[in-house]
Amino acid sequence: MHLERFKTSLETQVARDMTMVSVRPYSQALDRLRASGLRPTRQRLALARLLFDGCDRHLSAEQLHTEALGSNIRVSLATVYNTLHQFTAAGLLREIVVDAGRSYFDTNVSDHHHFFFEKSGKLTDIPAEMVGLTRIPEAPDGLKISRVEVIVRVEG
Repeated sequence: MHLERFKTSLETQVARDMTMVSVRPYSQALDRLRASGLRPTRQRLALARLLFDGCDRHLSAEQLHTEALGSNIRVSLATVYNTLHQFTAAGLLREIVVDAGRSYFDTNVSDHHHFFFEKSGKLTDIPAEMVGLTRIPEAPDGLKISRVEVIVRVEG
């Protein structure tokens, strides 16, 4: 009797958990947007899911736009740019500018540096402790340094 009741209870809990997973596929993205103070619009949720489901990565607005279209997310390139900048301002992303007019967005917002492969345009992370700086100039009067980022450019 107790074993049967336990088995039924366990089956019910598993079914409930499976329903939660299938009903709320955007829950991680939703939680992240809400925690950062951003209103979770349909487009923000869809782009956040593409960006944050999985491991950390670097991508351009154009790359994210292509991914969105490939995932049947109807969004303009301008909306992708605006959303990436909103996510950056909210602390969800870091913008890495490698050239004038060429930037990538990094889902890893911890302190770290980058290798930039000039031929392929690829970025990879360098742990912060792997780069040592012996001198940094003082900030101009009335200002303070917020962060130092090193981009090591490599050929090939």
